[in-house]
Amino acid sequence: MRSVRLLLWTSIVAGALVGTVHTSAAAAASGVLVMDRSGHVHARVDRALGPDAGWQAPAGGVAASVRARAAGGRTVRGELKRLLAAHAIDAATAAADRRAFDDALRTARRLAGTRRSELQAVIDSLHGIAARGQLTAARLPELFATLQRNRQWWTTGPLLSYGQRVEFSDSELVWEYYPGQGIQLQVLGTFGKANGLWDARDDVRLRALLDEMLPLASQRGGALAWEYDFAFGGGVPPWTSAMSQATGIQALARASQELHQPAYLAAAGRALKLFSLRPPLGVQLPTRTGVRYLLYSFAPGQIVINAFVQTLVGLYDYAQIAHSATAMRLFRAGDRQARLDVRAANTGGWSLYQLGGPQSDLSYHELLTGFLQNLCQRTGTPVYCQTGDAFARDLKTPPAMTLLTRRVRAGGSVLVRFSLSKPSRVGMTIRRSGGGTVLATSASISGGAHAYAWSVPSTPGSYDVTLLGTDLAGNVGRTTGAIAVVGRAPRT
Repeated sequence: MRSVRLLLWTSIVAGALVGTVHTSAAAAASGVLVMDRSGHVHARVDRALGPDAGWQAPAGGVAASVRARAAGGRTVRGELKRLLAAHAIDAATAAADRRAFDDALRTARRLAGTRRSELQAVIDSLHGIAARGQLTAARLPELFATLQRNRQWWTTGPLLSYGQRVEFSDSELVWEYYPGQGIQLQVLGTFGKANGLWDARDDVRLRALLDEMLPLASQRGGALAWEYDFAFGGGVPPWTSAMSQATGIQALARASQELHQPAYLAAAGRALKLFSLRPPLGVQLPTRTGVRYLLYSFAPGQIVINAFVQTLVGLYDYAQIAHSATAMRLFRAGDRQARLDVRAANTGGWSLYQLGGPQSDLSYHELLTGFLQNLCQRTGTPVYCQTGDAFARDLKTPPAMTLLTRRVRAGGSVLVRFSLSKPSRVGMTIRRSGGGTVLATSASISGGAHAYAWSVPSTPGSYDVTLLGTDLAGNVGRTTGAIAVVGRAPRT
């Protein structure tokens, strides 16, 4: 079942921006809402931020019930006291976080409607993480930054539409709105923006962004990791993603060269370990051939092709810059499996979004095309180059349709079957030869075999069929055929 678009991923950075070494960031500019320090909001184009390509949630939908999972003996206040007693945090941190938590509670009580429910949802998520014993010292910076930014936005900012990206004038971080869960740090979007700033050689903003992101990393199994702190697709926070993590180490490695800052490369090296850890802690899923790297650490059954390919791009770039044998081993293990998965993702006229799942929509097809071209440029591997070229051609090739039903009996209802090469909106018109229209219908459908219902006239004869298809890229295809309507079968 296809779900609503993602948000977080929703801010997926365009393939050209994230992966290609020589790309114009300005060409991929995107609009955001920016709140200044006085609480005023204005729209602007952030030229380092890629266009919104969206994500697709695993089966189960976008949000899970955080409030229901928050019941338990542990509380946010209690966990802060425990961390202080264990000397995991200092007194100043404990006091500041307790104050921010209390301020958020008071603000939520003053607010009403959507503003109150969105801020309360972020509070509930924090409660849930504490109740599950996952409120660690390393997670506090991102969790409380999220709490404070939501308090700031919902106090003075406008209501938002699903997936709206948000920034603040005193920060380079990218946030995204998920209804029912407030605004959340868009990790992939933020690291994609870092790649855009690197591409534009905007060193001042690039350094500022990465200096903000490094303290927001958590620890997962000894790996430095940037996590998502909201429920999504059946996953309970905190969880992580191979795609955002790989984009992060790619951006850090590039910035270490550009800014002559070895600390960024060292941080990327600590983040690399996540790719050797199994889910749900890590993102590596071993196979008979090699490994896959997961878009969602909580969803090992969802193999998203574009995310897997972009993860390999990030690993490859880091391995080259850091001269890391470990990173190259991780890349090669993924590469062995990806060669098979990329072949399986090619339907012959369009791409699959995930193995065993739906075909890509236009933005995901374009995204995967760009990622494959990026990987082709780096490795020269035929399957990446050839499939990337084929997917690029698909964007310009009209849909092909073939009428499969050729003979039916008069009267009653039948299914008029036809095949379709790619996702399209297909209209079917049936006219009696020399007569009027007896059927006109259309629907948006995926590639493959399909059928439209037809109440067959009682008059035998030849009926002309026209199939008119418009694919997701706007290409138009047309085919015609005829159906012979024969007399009804004699009664026995």
